[in-house]
Amino acid sequence: MANHYETVFIMTPVLSDEQMKETVQKFEKILTDQGAEIVHQENWGLRKLEYPIQKKSSGFYHLFEFKADGNVVGELELQFRRDERIIRFLTVTMDKYAIAFAEKRRNNRKQKAEQAEQQPVAEEVVNEEPKTEVEA
Repeated sequence: MANHYETVFIMTPVLSDEQMKETVQKFEKILTDQGAEIVHQENWGLRKLEYPIQKKSSGFYHLFEFKADGNVVGELELQFRRDERIIRFLTVTMDKYAIAFAEKRRNNRKQKAEQAEQQPVAEEVVNEEPKTEVEA
């Protein structure tokens, strides 16, 4: 039976946009080649780290949510350790509550994105002089 996992990894900030995408594709391919089913993935972009790691104060964050057997996680983490572009990673097994929370979070994000698309572009407000009442 396949377990549900979530992996967040941090890539070094010196990567170009293209190198970052190649790195993500590499680990996505490792998962799919091992028979994992990728449920969801998110690119969180460049973020500041809480403390320096390898003398770096920021990194590119990426999240994979996937279903796989336990041996797949071992192989994935081995590849993370071998890749100098990865400065940190964390994989957790998701229980039913974490899975439900992740689905709810995804649905909320999707709804917010749809609402943002539907709202009309705000018109520019012309700077008018404030009207004041003069007492006699």
